[in-house]
Amino acid sequence: MAGLVVTTGAMAVCTMGMGPSTLNFIPAPVTMGPTQAGKITDMVPMMNIPSFGMCISLANPAVASATATALGVLTPMPCIPAPAGPWAPGSSSVLLGAHLFLIKRLC
Repeated sequence: MAGLVVTTGAMAVCTMGMGPSTLNFIPAPVTMGPTQAGKITDMVPMMNIPSFGMCISLANPAVASATATALGVLTPMPCIPAPAGPWAPGSSSVLLGAHLFLIKRLC
């Protein structure tokens, strides 16, 4: 399979968010044309991953609390991204410093 490096400006979505977000790879020291390339470790909330708008996940403490206050009626609250780990997939052969490039797989 071929892959493309993901760069600043790429769009991302969260299944629990109410809108897309634009990725921002500030710490990347390598550029791909006019934008910066992402590493699989570029996953800092609100820096690399801006908010997805309002969140509907009950795993979000603010949503759980607001929903409990509303007697069980799901109450969306502002999104603060909480990545579970590094981005996947990463390049299997191209490194950015000691880190793998973040790539988008093509079929």
